[in-house]
Amino acid sequence: MGSRTFPGARTARAEAAAPQGSVPVEHGDTGHISPTIYDVARVAGVSIASVSRVLNGRRNPLPDTKERVLQAVAELGFIPDGAARALSARLKEVIGVVIRRPSVTVTDAGVFEDEEESLQFPDLINRGIEVAAQRRDYNLLVCSVDVDDHDDSRRIFALARKSDGLILHDQLLGPSQLDRLSRQIPIVTLAGPGGQGTSNVDGDNATGMRDLARHLVHDHGYRTLAYLGGHADSPNNLARRAAFQAEVAAGGATFVDGPQWQGNYSAAGGARVIDRVLAEAHVLPQAIACANDQSALGVVYALGQRGIDVPRDVAVTGFDDIPVARHLRPQLTTVRQPIQELGATAFEILYSMIGNGEASGRDVLLPTRLIRRESCGCPPETTTPAWRPALREN
Repeated sequence: MGSRTFPGARTARAEAAAPQGSVPVEHGDTGHISPTIYDVARVAGVSIASVSRVLNGRRNPLPDTKERVLQAVAELGFIPDGAARALSARLKEVIGVVIRRPSVTVTDAGVFEDEEESLQFPDLINRGIEVAAQRRDYNLLVCSVDVDDHDDSRRIFALARKSDGLILHDQLLGPSQLDRLSRQIPIVTLAGPGGQGTSNVDGDNATGMRDLARHLVHDHGYRTLAYLGGHADSPNNLARRAAFQAEVAAGGATFVDGPQWQGNYSAAGGARVIDRVLAEAHVLPQAIACANDQSALGVVYALGQRGIDVPRDVAVTGFDDIPVARHLRPQLTTVRQPIQELGATAFEILYSMIGNGEASGRDVLLPTRLIRRESCGCPPETTTPAWRPALREN
């Protein structure tokens, strides 16, 4: 993929391409080495933002930080030029993060009404972003858009004006909008569509779902399997569905399909799918692979309400391995991805893009791993006690 230089970024192409830890060399007549603000940050062991605060006398930097920066300046013989001053003055030291929140539907029994307050997948990712940002002296501006909001681009573009860069969860902008915004500000997408001017960080959906399908078909012998989806346009949802369907077919089993299996990544959405399937008198498959753990939680609940045992009657699996998965009863078989590492990796890539002005179009795929627990028919884990949400009396 190609690259582009953002407005106000480093002007020396050779400096931007220099490996981390190296000192750029001036190619003028003298041939001498000229240190940059990036070299000062590296030697001092602090962020570029911290160097700019010390050099510009802003926001009262910590005494230890100030001492390290000034010592690095003296050792390197660093003299800020106009470009360095412009860079340090331009940085807002703020990253914008945009997440996609589903519209939570409360069941008749009032279950899942507090779901938006629970520790869901996006919150765990944001924790990873937050920890990485703190190490670099950056702050976060977090904005959520409703999954059904058709004018979310207005809010995202407004957030971009307040930030040095953006991290976008899922598919929040169309390709043309993403391309236009990436020409103005560095962008990293999480499970996004990707593009020439952006970088994307994701878990290995295909490998995880293939491993899960093989386990259900070959190890347990299930012959009818359904996939309960997430947001219909989510790249993660589409990738997981495609890999699962292909592997089920390759194993000679039947993939159960239909619009009734469309969920929305939420527990309430998972429960609603089961309600719909049973109300329409569809025969339940032997195994249901959910797009994420949150959906699986709702599926297990809805099946239990109807006296359908998991995994004796129907196997249920998830994806992500959020903390509650190992405490649910039955313990949830799932595909684990390093959730907080996804966020931390996204921030570090964005930080690099802010610093050197280059959008490399680089994609990072983090590994996933199948976690076998009770809900698919495997023996339970013995390290932690299981927990079952209380069922309400009708």
